[in-house]
Amino acid sequence: MDGAEWSLVFRLLDTRLLIVLVACWLFGYMLKRTPIIPNWAIVYLVTLVSVIFTIWLLGFGPIQLLQGFLCGAVSVYGYQVVKQGAEAVEYRHKDLR
Repeated sequence: MDGAEWSLVFRLLDTRLLIVLVACWLFGYMLKRTPIIPNWAIVYLVTLVSVIFTIWLLGFGPIQLLQGFLCGAVSVYGYQVVKQGAEAVEYRHKDLR
């Protein structure tokens, strides 16, 4: 990607959505700890909450919908990166013993 394409991506992500990202991360974490919620449903629920919060903060429109989906996706992706990183460190420590 050249600089113009990255510029477009950064313009799509409104800095006011950082609070939505954090809220979605916490919401997803709570859902993960709730035994009644199946794992496959968490991504859909987090995305729905993300879109609703984004529309509430920024108003309704196609760009806001896209930002909501992106925010939900980044929160789920971020959780997976942290989780898998912790598992890799734990696995590595088991190998060293």
